[in-house]
Amino acid sequence: MSEEFKYQDIELAIRRAIEGGLFQPDEKLPSIRGLMTQHQVGKNTVIRAYQVLEAQGWIYSLPRSGYRVAERKSSLDNQASEPSRVDLLSMSKSILAAPVIKHNMPAGSAHPCTDSPAIRSLYAEIGRHSRMQTHIPSHYQLPPGNDQLVNQIRKICRDLGIDARLRDIAITNGGQQALSLAFRALTQPGDIVAVESPCYFGTLLLLESLGLKVVEIPSQLTTGMDIEALKQAISRWRIKAVMVTPNFNNPTGALMPLAHRQALLDVTESIPIIEDDVFGSLGFAQALPSLKSLDQQERVIYISSLSKTLDSRLRIGWIIAGRYMNQIEKVLLSENMGSLNLIQSAVAAFLSTGRYRTHLTRMRRLYQSRQLRFAQMLSQAFNSHPELNGRYHLSRPQGSFLCWLTLPAEVDTQQVYQHCLSQKISLLPGHLFANQGQFTQCIRFSVSNLEDETRWQKKSADTG
Repeated sequence: MSEEFKYQDIELAIRRAIEGGLFQPDEKLPSIRGLMTQHQVGKNTVIRAYQVLEAQGWIYSLPRSGYRVAERKSSLDNQASEPSRVDLLSMSKSILAAPVIKHNMPAGSAHPCTDSPAIRSLYAEIGRHSRMQTHIPSHYQLPPGNDQLVNQIRKICRDLGIDARLRDIAITNGGQQALSLAFRALTQPGDIVAVESPCYFGTLLLLESLGLKVVEIPSQLTTGMDIEALKQAISRWRIKAVMVTPNFNNPTGALMPLAHRQALLDVTESIPIIEDDVFGSLGFAQALPSLKSLDQQERVIYISSLSKTLDSRLRIGWIIAGRYMNQIEKVLLSENMGSLNLIQSAVAAFLSTGRYRTHLTRMRRLYQSRQLRFAQMLSQAFNSHPELNGRYHLSRPQGSFLCWLTLPAEVDTQQVYQHCLSQKISLLPGHLFANQGQFTQCIRFSVSNLEDETRWQKKSADTG
Protein backbone atom coordinates (compact mmCIF):
# COMPACT_ATOMS: atom_id res chain seq x y z
CA MET A 1 0.00 0.00 0.00
CA SER A 2 1.30 3.47 -0.86
CA GLU A 3 2.28 5.92 1.89
CA GLU A 4 -0.69 8.04 0.76
CA PHE A 5 -3.17 5.46 2.15
CA LYS A 6 -1.24 3.95 5.08
CA TYR A 7 -2.62 6.61 7.41
CA GLN A 8 -6.04 4.93 7.06
CA ASP A 9 -4.67 1.73 8.64
CA ILE A 10 -3.34 3.71 11.61
CA GLU A 11 -6.59 5.67 11.92
CA LEU A 12 -8.65 2.45 11.90
CA ALA A 13 -6.39 0.70 14.42
CA ILE A 14 -6.57 3.56 16.92
CA ARG A 15 -10.32 3.99 16.49
CA ARG A 16 -10.92 0.27 17.11
CA ALA A 17 -8.64 0.41 20.15
CA ILE A 18 -10.72 3.28 21.56
CA GLU A 19 -14.00 1.51 20.75
CA GLY A 20 -12.71 -1.66 22.39
CA GLY A 21 -11.80 0.18 25.60
CA LEU A 22 -8.04 -0.16 25.23
CA PHE A 23 -7.75 3.61 25.64
CA GLN A 24 -10.01 5.50 28.04
CA PRO A 25 -11.18 9.15 27.86
CA ASP A 26 -8.35 11.63 28.48
CA GLU A 27 -5.76 8.86 28.31
CA LYS A 28 -2.61 9.74 26.38
CA LEU A 29 -2.25 7.99 23.02
CA PRO A 30 0.97 6.54 21.59
CA SER A 31 3.54 9.09 20.49
CA ILE A 32 4.04 9.99 16.86
CA ARG A 33 7.53 8.50 16.97
CA GLY A 34 6.23 5.28 18.50
CA LEU A 35 3.62 4.83 15.78
CA MET A 36 6.21 5.61 13.10
CA THR A 37 8.31 2.70 14.38
CA GLN A 38 5.34 0.38 14.92
CA HIS A 39 3.85 0.87 11.45
CA GLN A 40 7.06 1.62 9.54
CA VAL A 41 5.73 4.90 8.15
CA GLY A 42 6.81 8.52 8.00
CA LYS A 43 5.94 11.25 10.46
CA ASN A 44 3.43 12.96 8.17
CA THR A 45 1.47 9.71 7.79
CA VAL A 46 0.99 9.40 11.55
CA ILE A 47 0.14 13.08 11.91
CA ARG A 48 -2.47 12.79 9.18
CA ALA A 49 -4.10 9.80 10.91
CA TYR A 50 -4.27 11.75 14.17
CA GLN A 51 -5.68 14.81 12.39
CA VAL A 52 -8.49 12.73 10.86
CA LEU A 53 -9.34 11.22 14.24
CA GLU A 54 -9.33 14.68 15.83
CA ALA A 55 -11.58 16.06 13.09
CA GLN A 56 -14.03 13.21 13.73
CA GLY A 57 -14.05 13.89 17.47
CA TRP A 58 -12.27 10.72 18.61
CA ILE A 59 -9.21 12.46 20.06
CA TYR A 60 -7.93 15.90 20.99
CA SER A 61 -4.48 17.46 21.16
CA LEU A 62 -2.68 19.28 23.94
CA PRO A 63 0.24 21.63 23.23
CA ARG A 64 3.55 19.84 23.87
CA SER A 65 1.65 16.88 25.32
CA GLY A 66 0.52 14.89 22.28
CA TYR A 67 -2.89 13.41 21.64
CA ARG A 68 -5.47 12.11 24.11
CA VAL A 69 -8.77 10.25 23.86
CA ALA A 70 -11.82 12.51 23.70
CA GLU A 71 -14.87 11.97 25.89
CA ARG A 72 -17.70 10.46 23.84
CA LYS A 73 -21.13 10.77 25.42
CA SER A 74 -22.42 7.37 24.30
CA SER A 75 -22.50 4.89 21.47
CA LEU A 76 -25.42 6.89 20.10
CA ASP A 77 -22.91 9.49 18.85
CA ASN A 78 -22.36 7.33 15.78
CA GLN A 79 -26.04 6.73 15.16
CA ALA A 80 -28.35 8.58 12.84
CA SER A 81 -30.34 11.53 14.08
CA GLU A 82 -34.09 11.30 14.61
CA PRO A 83 -36.14 11.78 11.42
CA SER A 84 -36.90 15.46 10.93
CA ARG A 85 -38.27 17.83 8.37
CA VAL A 86 -35.67 19.87 6.57
CA ASP A 87 -35.51 23.58 7.40
CA LEU A 88 -32.58 24.95 5.45
CA LEU A 89 -34.13 27.47 3.09
CA SER A 90 -34.08 30.45 5.43
CA MET A 91 -30.57 29.56 6.60
CA SER A 92 -29.16 29.28 3.10
CA LYS A 93 -31.00 32.14 1.38
CA SER A 94 -28.52 34.79 2.42
CA ILE A 95 -25.61 32.75 1.08
CA LEU A 96 -27.27 31.55 -2.11
CA ALA A 97 -28.56 35.05 -2.86
CA ALA A 98 -25.17 36.72 -2.46
CA PRO A 99 -24.42 39.02 -5.42
CA VAL A 100 -22.37 37.54 -8.24
CA ILE A 101 -18.96 39.22 -8.16
CA LYS A 102 -15.48 38.38 -9.35
CA HIS A 103 -13.76 36.82 -6.36
CA ASN A 104 -10.05 36.98 -5.68
CA MET A 105 -10.30 33.38 -4.49
CA PRO A 106 -13.33 31.66 -6.10
CA ALA A 107 -13.51 28.51 -3.99
CA GLY A 108 -17.17 28.44 -3.02
CA SER A 109 -19.24 27.24 -5.98
CA ALA A 110 -18.93 23.68 -7.25
CA HIS A 111 -18.64 24.67 -10.91
CA PRO A 112 -16.00 22.96 -13.07
CA CYS A 113 -13.14 24.68 -14.83
CA THR A 114 -14.37 25.79 -18.25
CA ASP A 115 -11.05 27.09 -19.57
CA SER A 116 -10.26 24.27 -21.97
CA PRO A 117 -10.20 23.63 -25.74
CA ALA A 118 -13.08 21.16 -25.43
CA ILE A 119 -15.38 23.72 -23.81
CA ARG A 120 -14.59 26.26 -26.51
CA SER A 121 -15.37 23.61 -29.11
CA LEU A 122 -18.61 22.77 -27.31
CA TYR A 123 -19.84 26.36 -27.37
CA ALA A 124 -18.86 26.71 -31.01
CA GLU A 125 -21.10 23.69 -31.62
CA ILE A 126 -23.92 25.31 -29.67
CA GLY A 127 -23.54 28.45 -31.80
CA ARG A 128 -23.69 26.40 -34.98
CA HIS A 129 -26.83 24.60 -33.82
CA SER A 130 -28.48 27.86 -32.80
CA ARG A 131 -28.06 29.12 -36.35
CA MET A 132 -29.52 25.86 -37.68
CA GLN A 133 -32.68 26.28 -35.58
CA THR A 134 -34.13 28.88 -37.95
CA HIS A 135 -34.17 26.24 -40.72
CA ILE A 136 -35.92 23.58 -38.62
CA PRO A 137 -39.67 23.59 -37.88
CA SER A 138 -40.43 24.34 -34.23
CA HIS A 139 -41.12 21.21 -32.22
CA TYR A 140 -40.87 19.74 -28.72
CA GLN A 141 -38.09 17.35 -27.77
CA LEU A 142 -40.08 14.63 -26.03
CA PRO A 143 -38.72 12.27 -23.35
CA PRO A 144 -36.50 10.37 -23.11
CA GLY A 145 -34.57 13.00 -25.12
CA ASN A 146 -32.61 13.58 -28.32
CA ASP A 147 -31.86 10.14 -29.82
CA GLN A 148 -28.24 10.96 -30.60
CA LEU A 149 -27.69 12.37 -27.12
CA VAL A 150 -29.22 9.32 -25.44
CA ASN A 151 -26.92 7.11 -27.47
CA GLN A 152 -23.87 9.16 -26.43
CA ILE A 153 -24.93 9.04 -22.78
CA ARG A 154 -25.21 5.29 -23.11
CA LYS A 155 -21.55 5.20 -24.17
CA ILE A 156 -20.57 7.35 -21.17
CA CYS A 157 -22.42 4.93 -18.90
CA ARG A 158 -20.59 1.99 -20.45
CA ASP A 159 -17.28 3.71 -19.70
CA LEU A 160 -18.47 3.81 -16.08
CA GLY A 161 -19.32 0.10 -16.09
CA ILE A 162 -23.09 0.47 -16.51
CA ASP A 163 -24.53 -1.52 -19.40
CA ALA A 164 -27.75 0.43 -19.94
CA ARG A 165 -30.10 0.02 -22.87
CA LEU A 166 -31.25 3.07 -24.82
CA ARG A 167 -34.76 2.76 -23.42
CA ASP A 168 -33.35 2.74 -19.87
CA ILE A 169 -32.04 6.33 -20.11
CA ALA A 170 -33.97 9.59 -19.84
CA ILE A 171 -32.42 13.05 -20.25
CA THR A 172 -33.22 15.54 -17.49
CA ASN A 173 -32.71 19.22 -16.76
CA GLY A 174 -29.51 18.60 -14.83
CA GLY A 175 -28.90 16.18 -11.99
CA GLN A 176 -31.17 18.13 -9.64
CA GLN A 177 -34.27 17.41 -11.69
CA ALA A 178 -33.23 13.76 -11.90
CA LEU A 179 -33.04 13.63 -8.08
CA SER A 180 -36.46 15.25 -7.81
CA LEU A 181 -37.95 12.73 -10.21
CA ALA A 182 -36.40 9.83 -8.29
CA PHE A 183 -37.66 10.98 -4.89
CA ARG A 184 -41.13 11.63 -6.26
CA ALA A 185 -41.26 8.19 -7.82
CA LEU A 186 -40.32 6.53 -4.52
CA THR A 187 -41.97 8.65 -1.81
CA GLN A 188 -44.93 10.67 -0.65
CA PRO A 189 -44.83 13.82 1.53
CA GLY A 190 -44.11 12.84 5.12
CA ASP A 191 -42.09 9.75 4.22
CA ILE A 192 -38.64 9.19 5.71
CA VAL A 193 -35.51 9.05 3.56
CA ALA A 194 -31.90 8.45 4.60
CA VAL A 195 -29.03 10.63 3.38
CA GLU A 196 -25.35 10.98 4.16
CA SER A 197 -24.26 13.57 6.68
CA PRO A 198 -22.76 15.94 5.64
CA CYS A 199 -24.99 16.10 2.57
CA TYR A 200 -25.07 18.46 -0.42
CA PHE A 201 -27.30 21.36 0.57
CA GLY A 202 -29.13 21.28 -2.79
CA THR A 203 -30.37 17.80 -1.94
CA LEU A 204 -31.54 18.94 1.50
CA LEU A 205 -33.38 21.91 -0.04
CA LEU A 206 -35.03 19.56 -2.52
CA LEU A 207 -36.21 17.26 0.28
CA GLU A 208 -37.57 20.30 2.10
CA SER A 209 -39.60 21.29 -0.97
CA LEU A 210 -40.98 17.74 -1.27
CA GLY A 211 -42.11 17.63 2.35
CA LEU A 212 -39.96 14.62 3.22
CA LYS A 213 -38.41 13.76 6.57
CA VAL A 214 -34.69 13.11 6.68
CA VAL A 215 -32.56 10.72 8.69
CA GLU A 216 -28.97 11.94 8.53
CA ILE A 217 -26.55 8.98 8.51
CA PRO A 218 -23.06 9.81 9.81
CA SER A 219 -20.36 9.54 7.16
CA GLN A 220 -16.64 8.98 7.45
CA LEU A 221 -14.42 11.54 5.76
CA THR A 222 -12.66 8.90 3.65
CA THR A 223 -15.12 6.02 3.21
CA GLY A 224 -18.51 7.72 3.16
CA MET A 225 -21.79 6.57 4.71
CA ASP A 226 -21.45 4.59 7.94
CA ILE A 227 -23.04 1.25 7.05
CA GLU A 228 -23.59 0.18 10.66
CA ALA A 229 -25.35 3.46 11.44
CA LEU A 230 -27.53 2.98 8.36
CA LYS A 231 -28.39 -0.57 9.49
CA GLN A 232 -29.45 0.72 12.91
CA ALA A 233 -31.57 3.48 11.34
CA ILE A 234 -33.34 0.95 9.11
CA SER A 235 -34.16 -1.17 12.16
CA ARG A 236 -35.68 1.84 13.96
CA TRP A 237 -37.62 3.66 11.24
CA ARG A 238 -39.54 2.88 8.08
CA ILE A 239 -37.12 4.35 5.57
CA LYS A 240 -38.60 4.56 2.08
CA ALA A 241 -35.40 5.40 0.15
CA VAL A 242 -31.66 5.83 0.67
CA MET A 243 -29.80 8.52 -1.25
CA VAL A 244 -26.02 8.17 -1.44
CA THR A 245 -23.02 9.46 -3.41
CA PRO A 246 -20.45 6.63 -3.39
CA ASN A 247 -18.02 8.48 -5.67
CA PHE A 248 -16.64 11.68 -4.12
CA ASN A 249 -19.40 12.85 -1.86
CA ASN A 250 -20.26 16.55 -1.95
CA PRO A 251 -18.89 18.10 0.28
CA THR A 252 -16.27 15.74 1.78
CA GLY A 253 -15.01 14.00 -1.36
CA ALA A 254 -15.33 10.58 0.35
CA LEU A 255 -14.95 7.49 -1.86
CA MET A 256 -16.93 4.46 -0.65
CA PRO A 257 -14.82 1.27 -0.82
CA LEU A 258 -16.12 -1.70 -2.80
CA ALA A 259 -16.78 -3.76 0.32
CA HIS A 260 -18.88 -0.92 1.78
CA ARG A 261 -20.89 -0.69 -1.46
CA GLN A 262 -21.79 -4.34 -1.29
CA ALA A 263 -22.57 -4.04 2.42
CA LEU A 264 -24.87 -1.10 1.71
CA LEU A 265 -26.81 -3.21 -0.78
CA ASP A 266 -27.00 -6.03 1.74
CA VAL A 267 -28.23 -4.05 4.75
CA THR A 268 -30.85 -2.12 2.76
CA GLU A 269 -32.38 -5.41 1.50
CA SER A 270 -35.31 -4.25 -0.68
CA ILE A 271 -35.22 -0.50 0.06
CA PRO A 272 -34.75 1.58 -3.12
CA ILE A 273 -31.44 3.42 -3.45
CA ILE A 274 -30.78 6.64 -5.34
CA GLU A 275 -27.15 6.74 -6.51
CA ASP A 276 -25.94 10.27 -7.29
CA ASP A 277 -22.83 9.90 -9.46
CA VAL A 278 -22.21 13.38 -10.85
CA PHE A 279 -18.51 13.19 -9.92
CA GLY A 280 -18.01 9.56 -10.95
CA SER A 281 -16.09 10.39 -14.13
CA LEU A 282 -13.55 12.52 -12.25
CA GLY A 283 -11.71 9.83 -10.29
CA PHE A 284 -7.92 9.95 -10.26
CA ALA A 285 -7.53 6.15 -10.20
CA GLN A 286 -9.35 3.14 -11.62
CA ALA A 287 -13.09 3.46 -11.03
CA LEU A 288 -14.92 1.21 -8.56
CA PRO A 289 -18.13 -0.57 -9.63
CA SER A 290 -21.20 1.59 -9.16
CA LEU A 291 -24.09 0.52 -6.96
CA LYS A 292 -26.14 0.30 -10.15
CA SER A 293 -23.77 -2.24 -11.69
CA LEU A 294 -23.77 -4.29 -8.44
CA ASP A 295 -27.55 -4.21 -8.06
CA GLN A 296 -29.27 -7.53 -8.72
CA GLN A 297 -32.81 -6.36 -7.92
CA GLU A 298 -33.23 -3.29 -10.16
CA ARG A 299 -33.82 -1.10 -7.12
CA VAL A 300 -30.97 1.36 -7.68
CA ILE A 301 -31.89 4.55 -9.52
CA TYR A 302 -28.73 5.92 -11.12
CA ILE A 303 -28.27 9.66 -11.69
CA SER A 304 -25.50 11.67 -13.30
CA SER A 305 -24.94 14.79 -15.37
CA LEU A 306 -22.45 16.79 -17.41
CA SER A 307 -22.54 19.66 -14.91
CA LYS A 308 -19.29 18.69 -13.16
CA THR A 309 -17.41 17.34 -16.17
CA LEU A 310 -18.27 19.95 -18.83
CA ASP A 311 -20.29 22.97 -17.69
CA SER A 312 -23.08 23.37 -15.15
CA ARG A 313 -24.83 25.85 -17.45
CA LEU A 314 -25.70 23.08 -19.89
CA ARG A 315 -28.29 21.56 -17.52
CA ILE A 316 -27.86 18.12 -19.09
CA GLY A 317 -28.44 15.25 -16.69
CA TRP A 318 -29.80 11.74 -17.00
CA ILE A 319 -31.54 9.08 -14.98
CA ILE A 320 -31.59 5.30 -15.27
CA ALA A 321 -34.61 4.25 -13.24
CA GLY A 322 -35.43 0.67 -14.20
CA ARG A 323 -38.90 -0.26 -12.99
CA TYR A 324 -39.70 3.40 -12.27
CA MET A 325 -38.88 4.71 -15.76
CA ASN A 326 -42.43 4.82 -17.15
CA GLN A 327 -43.65 6.87 -14.20
CA ILE A 328 -40.70 9.25 -14.50
CA GLU A 329 -41.17 9.76 -18.24
CA LYS A 330 -44.81 10.69 -17.64
CA VAL A 331 -43.74 13.39 -15.18
CA LEU A 332 -41.08 14.65 -17.58
CA LEU A 333 -43.63 14.97 -20.36
CA SER A 334 -46.38 16.54 -18.26
CA GLU A 335 -44.15 19.08 -16.52
CA ASN A 336 -41.73 20.05 -19.27
CA MET A 337 -43.75 19.32 -22.40
CA GLY A 338 -40.41 18.68 -23.96
CA SER A 339 -36.75 19.51 -23.38
CA LEU A 340 -34.15 21.98 -24.62
CA ASN A 341 -33.85 21.04 -28.31
CA LEU A 342 -30.90 23.32 -29.01
CA ILE A 343 -28.66 22.26 -26.12
CA GLN A 344 -29.46 18.57 -26.46
CA SER A 345 -28.69 18.43 -30.17
CA ALA A 346 -25.52 20.51 -29.81
CA VAL A 347 -24.17 18.50 -26.88
CA ALA A 348 -24.95 15.28 -28.74
CA ALA A 349 -22.95 16.52 -31.73
CA PHE A 350 -20.05 17.51 -29.48
CA LEU A 351 -19.99 14.15 -27.68
CA SER A 352 -19.98 12.31 -31.01
CA THR A 353 -16.63 13.92 -31.92
CA GLY A 354 -14.78 11.96 -29.25
CA ARG A 355 -13.41 15.09 -27.57
CA TYR A 356 -15.20 14.31 -24.31
CA ARG A 357 -12.86 11.47 -23.32
CA THR A 358 -9.80 13.59 -24.03
CA HIS A 359 -11.35 16.39 -22.00
CA LEU A 360 -11.99 14.06 -19.04
CA THR A 361 -8.38 12.88 -19.05
CA ARG A 362 -7.18 16.48 -19.01
CA MET A 363 -9.58 17.49 -16.24
CA ARG A 364 -8.67 14.56 -14.00
CA ARG A 365 -4.99 15.50 -14.18
CA LEU A 366 -5.79 19.16 -13.66
CA TYR A 367 -8.00 18.59 -10.62
CA GLN A 368 -5.56 16.11 -9.09
CA SER A 369 -2.72 18.61 -9.33
CA ARG A 370 -4.91 21.43 -8.00
CA GLN A 371 -6.09 19.32 -5.05
CA LEU A 372 -2.47 18.63 -4.16
CA ARG A 373 -1.35 22.22 -4.63
CA PHE A 374 -4.24 23.64 -2.59
CA ALA A 375 -3.52 21.20 0.25
CA GLN A 376 0.11 22.28 0.24
CA MET A 377 -0.75 25.98 0.25
CA LEU A 378 -3.38 25.69 2.97
CA SER A 379 -1.14 23.54 5.18
CA GLN A 380 1.73 25.98 4.79
CA ALA A 381 -0.54 28.90 5.69
CA PHE A 382 -2.27 27.20 8.65
CA ASN A 383 0.88 25.69 10.11
CA SER A 384 2.26 29.20 10.52
CA HIS A 385 -0.53 29.89 13.05
CA PRO A 386 0.17 28.28 16.46
CA GLU A 387 -3.57 28.12 17.25
CA LEU A 388 -4.20 26.05 14.10
CA ASN A 389 -1.02 24.05 13.66
CA GLY A 390 -1.92 20.37 14.09
CA ARG A 391 -5.56 21.16 14.89
CA TYR A 392 -7.20 20.98 11.48
CA HIS A 393 -7.89 18.37 8.84
CA LEU A 394 -8.27 18.87 5.09
CA SER A 395 -9.76 15.95 3.19
CA ARG A 396 -7.69 14.63 0.30
CA PRO A 397 -10.24 13.21 -2.16
CA GLN A 398 -9.13 10.73 -4.83
CA GLY A 399 -11.34 12.46 -7.37
CA SER A 400 -13.38 15.61 -8.11
CA PHE A 401 -12.43 19.19 -7.24
CA LEU A 402 -14.03 19.57 -3.81
CA CYS A 403 -12.41 19.23 -0.39
CA TRP A 404 -13.60 19.57 3.21
CA LEU A 405 -11.77 21.43 5.94
CA THR A 406 -12.42 20.67 9.62
CA LEU A 407 -11.22 23.30 12.07
CA PRO A 408 -11.12 23.28 15.90
CA ALA A 409 -14.58 23.02 17.46
CA GLU A 410 -14.53 26.59 18.78
CA VAL A 411 -14.28 28.06 15.27
CA ASP A 412 -17.55 29.39 13.80
CA THR A 413 -17.18 29.14 10.03
CA GLN A 414 -20.25 31.30 9.46
CA GLN A 415 -18.18 34.16 10.85
CA VAL A 416 -15.21 33.01 8.77
CA TYR A 417 -17.48 33.07 5.72
CA GLN A 418 -18.61 36.63 6.41
CA HIS A 419 -15.03 37.82 6.93
CA CYS A 420 -13.82 36.09 3.76
CA LEU A 421 -16.68 37.53 1.75
CA SER A 422 -15.52 41.03 2.63
CA GLN A 423 -12.10 40.08 1.21
CA LYS A 424 -13.71 38.68 -1.97
CA ILE A 425 -12.92 35.13 -0.91
CA SER A 426 -15.61 32.61 -1.81
CA LEU A 427 -16.18 29.46 0.28
CA LEU A 428 -19.13 27.62 1.83
CA PRO A 429 -19.59 27.20 5.62
CA GLY A 430 -20.25 23.69 6.86
CA HIS A 431 -23.64 24.30 8.49
CA LEU A 432 -25.23 24.38 5.02
CA PHE A 433 -24.57 20.66 4.63
CA ALA A 434 -26.71 19.41 7.51
CA ASN A 435 -30.16 19.85 9.01
CA GLN A 436 -29.32 19.58 12.70
CA GLY A 437 -26.81 22.41 13.09
CA GLN A 438 -23.73 20.23 12.64
CA PHE A 439 -20.41 21.04 10.98
CA THR A 440 -20.25 24.64 12.14
CA GLN A 441 -16.45 24.24 12.31
CA CYS A 442 -16.17 22.98 8.71
CA ILE A 443 -15.70 24.60 5.30
CA ARG A 444 -16.15 23.26 1.78
CA PHE A 445 -13.66 24.43 -0.82
CA SER A 446 -13.64 24.03 -4.59
CA VAL A 447 -10.22 23.99 -6.28
CA SER A 448 -11.55 23.80 -9.84
CA ASN A 449 -10.44 27.33 -10.63
CA LEU A 450 -7.20 27.48 -8.69
CA GLU A 451 -5.06 29.41 -11.14
CA ASP A 452 -3.13 32.34 -9.67
CA GLU A 453 -1.21 30.41 -7.06
CA THR A 454 0.53 33.45 -5.59
CA ARG A 455 -2.79 35.18 -4.95
CA TRP A 456 -4.44 32.04 -3.59
CA GLN A 457 -1.44 31.46 -1.32
CA LYS A 458 -1.93 34.91 0.20
CA LYS A 459 -5.69 34.43 0.56
CA SER A 460 -5.20 31.06 2.27
CA ALA A 461 -3.03 32.84 4.81
CA ASP A 462 -5.70 35.54 5.19
CA THR A 463 -8.32 32.84 5.87
CA GLY A 464 -6.13 31.44 8.62
